[in-house]
Amino acid sequence: AFLDATARETAVRAAAAEPLSSPFDGAPESLRAAVDEGLGAVTDDIVALSRALHADPETAFAEHRSVAAVAELLARHGVEAEVGVHGLDTALRARAGNGRGPTVAVLAEYDALPGLGHACGHNVICASAVGAFLALARALGRAGDGTAPDGTVVLLGTPAEEGGGGKETMARDGAFDDVDAAVMVHPFAHDIADHPFLGRRQVDVVYHGVAAHAAAQPFMGRNALDAVVLGYQGVAMLRQHLPDPDRVHGVITEGGDRPNVVPDRAAARYYLRSADADALRDMTTRVAAIAVGAAAMTGCGYELTWDPAPPYLPIRHNATLAARWAVHQADRGRTVYPRGVVPESETGSTDLGNVSMRIPAIHPMIAVAEPGTSLHTVEFGEAAGGPGGDAAVRDGAAGLALTVADLLADTALREAVLAEFAEAGGPVDVPSFFEGV
Repeated sequence: AFLDATARETAVRAAAAEPLSSPFDGAPESLRAAVDEGLGAVTDDIVALSRALHADPETAFAEHRSVAAVAELLARHGVEAEVGVHGLDTALRARAGNGRGPTVAVLAEYDALPGLGHACGHNVICASAVGAFLALARALGRAGDGTAPDGTVVLLGTPAEEGGGGKETMARDGAFDDVDAAVMVHPFAHDIADHPFLGRRQVDVVYHGVAAHAAAQPFMGRNALDAVVLGYQGVAMLRQHLPDPDRVHGVITEGGDRPNVVPDRAAARYYLRSADADALRDMTTRVAAIAVGAAAMTGCGYELTWDPAPPYLPIRHNATLAARWAVHQADRGRTVYPRGVVPESETGSTDLGNVSMRIPAIHPMIAVAEPGTSLHTVEFGEAAGGPGGDAAVRDGAAGLALTVADLLADTALREAVLAEFAEAGGPVDVPSFFEGV
């Protein structure tokens, strides 16, 4: 019933939404035509790449065949790529342009989910990014005919978005130091310009108790499983007092071995999520207090390990740049919704948030499945590998390529994008953001 009501409300808001527009001219017609010509030359190849990745999924940090397929396709189109860059064996970097003027990164994800394959549609993300990059490489290579502006486009293959934080690892190794803006597109059940994604922290809680015979001498024990259960219940009570769409959820990862032995070790893992970076810091202190309190109530020792993988910050969308994406998608027959049409609770987390806190970035959503189809499901995976995914690859590549072309060629647009980023707070020192919390 809730899903049906949400669908009705979304349809009403969608019908009333004003189409997104942009006051900027963007790239000149000659450059757009060169990009379109480049897209035509690679469309079949990138759809085939998407299908191949979907049929052969690889999980975080193990995307060796996937990144090799990308590098091989680039080589066939005359572009040399480096594989194994910025601290990750399965990261990729390629460049095009004259090295002068602004630099824009197009980001490709290609990791899959354990047991579910590409149920988040990263095959579509990757193929769209590769197509956009190759089209721009051809267009920027036409400097002699006067259609190409100064500028550089970088294709970055970013491993391990699904929990591994590959983009943050790459960022700390300098992947974005010479980049002025970053773009990517993510599959979804709707077309949305700037859907919110939540920041996310992870904490592993281990309790150390005292083992004892549970029947003969239970009074000699200190039950680590009791500590985990109390902590879990405390987190459940906290949920009532969290603002929407903040979330916290956990699992018990260790709970003892035999019922007749008081467990001397038990553990749990929690994800904390918030749409606001400062609110995520606040939630950190509250969850930590619950975990420590559970240890005190049961007489157990405890260990809290925060962020064994890099934390994710919320996405800071650049609305000025996202509007250019919407304009180009409208030309492809897609209606891109503004923020607020689709419920903002229908979201997750991504390491693109960390990039967006360093430089202007966009992460629009492109429809591959019917409304109501959830990410990380078998149904969404099937859609990402079917005709809807193929269409999203074609439209996504065009949207990314033309948006980057706009940014390179239109000085007024570029200045407005940078001004919006500065007004939102400018660069954030991501590695130190949670220090002391």
